[in-house]
Amino acid sequence: MSTAETLMLAAVFVLISAAAVLAMAETSLTRTNRVKALTLLEEKRTGANALVRLVEHPERFLNPILLLVLLCHLVAATLVGVVAERMFGPVGVALATVLEVVVVFVLAESLPKTFAVQHPDRAALLTAPIVSGIVSFLPIRLLARGLIGLTNMIVPGKGLKEGPYVSEQELLALADVAVEEDVIEREERQLIHSIIEFGDTVVREVMIPRPDMVAIEARATVNDAMEVVMAAGFSRIPVYEQGIDDILGLLYAKDLMRAIRDERGDVQVRELVRKANFVPETKRVAELLPEMQKQKSHMAIVVDEHGGTAGLVTLEDLIEELVGEIVDEYDVEEPPIEPLPGGDVRVNARMPIDELNDLLAAEFPEGDYDTVGGLVYYLLGHVPSEGETVDYDGRRLRAERVQGRRIGRVRISKLEPVSDRE
Repeated sequence: MSTAETLMLAAVFVLISAAAVLAMAETSLTRTNRVKALTLLEEKRTGANALVRLVEHPERFLNPILLLVLLCHLVAATLVGVVAERMFGPVGVALATVLEVVVVFVLAESLPKTFAVQHPDRAALLTAPIVSGIVSFLPIRLLARGLIGLTNMIVPGKGLKEGPYVSEQELLALADVAVEEDVIEREERQLIHSIIEFGDTVVREVMIPRPDMVAIEARATVNDAMEVVMAAGFSRIPVYEQGIDDILGLLYAKDLMRAIRDERGDVQVRELVRKANFVPETKRVAELLPEMQKQKSHMAIVVDEHGGTAGLVTLEDLIEELVGEIVDEYDVEEPPIEPLPGGDVRVNARMPIDELNDLLAAEFPEGDYDTVGGLVYYLLGHVPSEGETVDYDGRRLRAERVQGRRIGRVRISKLEPVSDRE
């Protein structure tokens, strides 16, 4: 074996070793997300700084690594072929090709990638500084960009511009897995679910609807207003001028107390009205909450698309979307869901459809309505009478406690299959 052939075999060994390191880097870095990298950085692990920089922009390292891996394999194959042809002729080339496929697969692909899968943190920290140095080498970066540009000319496309995204469903699944593995508590899982759903909730879904609003006329006296406030147990109530669609402002119970103390019980409440905030019913609660905190406001009037009063929303309503129902000693509310004998359930007609689907593992349709009462209206097509029923998806919904045109409670029963009834 000549000196040239020895040098070529040494180069083959170096190229296969480099391909193995790059293969391990590719697998470990693509399996490491930004949160994990930041955790390793907080633990002050060696190589964590480079790892964070890489995972924040995976498009910067992925293409150069793939290019170098391909280059190592092709050059190593070429050198092995040259040496084998010189020493053994065409038969040697064929044997060397088979041997190289086995060696490359075992040593440069399977072994390093398997190690990266079994020890992702260790492999990522080990290879991150190496890859960071490769990416910062200008010729390699320019060559990779040039080849990607050539690819886009052949097959037009925008390519990978940003890092991988994590969907809401993936986050929820991660929270569920964390509970099963005792990483977080069930209460923490529920809070994570509430926070994610909070961003998609609009004011219409959490507001106190117009029929449930407690309001008072502007011409009412302070004494009359105090009786209304004491009976309702609220610290703030809206004040209207001509009607409920003409909200003048908000009346505070503490202002009424001061007026009574100052012997002004006969004055009209219009003199005590404070400015009210008005928000559209389609506004997202995630936007409204910081606005109310900034304005130091605890109540806002919700208006519909026609400018009429749709309801009101309080700061407590928004917070309850995150932490659940907040009940004090003055709250007298019926439970939102009541199990009944025989497997039936009775629910509040104001219960949101998505909550009902989660509780019953059902698939009731969602539409322009938000509540169970709205679903009954939609399925029947008219205002139901008390006790009227409608069937959908193997369940029977019975309108209970209908007051005027409003449904108070809905009883849901599971129907037997048709074959069983026959």
